[in-house]
Amino acid sequence: MNFQGEKILLVEDDQTLNFIVKDNLEQAGYVVTSFEDGESAVKNFALGKYSLCLLDVMLPKKDGFSVAKEIREIDDHVPIIFLTARSMTEDRITGLTIGGDDYITKPFSMEELLLKIRIFLKRSLASSEPTTDQNYYKVGQFNFYFDSLVLEANTERKTLTYKEAELLRYFCDNPNKVLSRSDILKQVWGSDDYYLGRSLDVFISRLRKYLGSDENIKILNLHGIGFRFNAAITKN
Repeated sequence: MNFQGEKILLVEDDQTLNFIVKDNLEQAGYVVTSFEDGESAVKNFALGKYSLCLLDVMLPKKDGFSVAKEIREIDDHVPIIFLTARSMTEDRITGLTIGGDDYITKPFSMEELLLKIRIFLKRSLASSEPTTDQNYYKVGQFNFYFDSLVLEANTERKTLTYKEAELLRYFCDNPNKVLSRSDILKQVWGSDDYYLGRSLDVFISRLRKYLGSDENIKILNLHGIGFRFNAAITKN
């Protein structure tokens, strides 16, 4: 899949790191607009259309979490990757729970960053294409279209974040089974990490809220083990 020309919003207040990341991304064929403060980034995002956002957490004028919240009010779909300091583990939890899709800790290699970007852009571009039958699930009274990240029932329509959609798909692929926390984290996040585990509880709460109008759908918390997704699932 060709990602040449895809637009990326980069917000990083360290001038040197900003320059290095922007230069490497442009060499890889991306079109990068960069800022060093959160306030300018939000104003620009509202005016343009981006395929992906890279947000530092500690920013002047408006921090990365505030920027992400405002971006999510404008666009539920665009992938957001946070750039976090290695020692600031709480950043990972906060970033994921407010709508971020992933994080990368500093210092990081450009190869790692480019790989993450390619993964999310691949999913993003796929979700803009017509939905295929194999990615559709009937979940109780809901229709779940994984490719387009859409969950709908009657007149209600919700656009999920990537991680919300991936978590729901994993549940739908394993209905009425006992799923350990470790397996869920490895399958959805790729790592059985303590801090990701804390974020998992927040994502579970979100899915319960989204699916709450169907009383026959339950995400049961099995203390000390994991979860069981009780629902009638039809998969195409």
